[in-house]
Amino acid sequence: MKQSICRFIYYKVLRWKSEVTVPDFDKYIICAAPHTSNWDLLIGKLFINAIGRESGFLMKKEWFFFPIGYLFRWMGGIPVERNKRTSMVDSMVQKIKRMEKFHVAITPEGTRSPNPNWKKGFYYMALDAGIPIVLIGIDYEKKCISASKYMIPTGDIEKDMSEIKLYFKHFRGKHPEKFDIGEI
Repeated sequence: MKQSICRFIYYKVLRWKSEVTVPDFDKYIICAAPHTSNWDLLIGKLFINAIGRESGFLMKKEWFFFPIGYLFRWMGGIPVERNKRTSMVDSMVQKIKRMEKFHVAITPEGTRSPNPNWKKGFYYMALDAGIPIVLIGIDYEKKCISASKYMIPTGDIEKDMSEIKLYFKHFRGKHPEKFDIGEI
């Protein structure tokens, strides 16, 4: 029922398309970009449910205020405390290893403003847990979300991050001027 409703809204009402060629692994980290608008969360959740998959998402804890915090948690939101030095990567890796299935979406830019210095926590989570990173690109110009590439982190972060950023090079966010992949 949830999938049918999301499919209807995503494909028929909003008229978005999808391109999905990656397998639905039991465990993976989703690297989603570009992230230039708050609408990305809604569009992304509709997409993931429309294709019959599930995913949580990381979001700064400031968004988890009453009453909207309950909604975000219900949707799969995991609050992140960004101004404290926490072992978020370590705690997520432990959670991944304990669970039979695990899918979480992370926006590596860490902001909706231009940021060429992408966060690398998603990479280290996947590397330490030994799971793939699924790259999901949001393109507002084409009204299409693509999940057409995945990678297994090699440990060579410079090489792998270049490959990840190159994948997102041609995607256009809602506000393209707010997306920056930096030097490759």
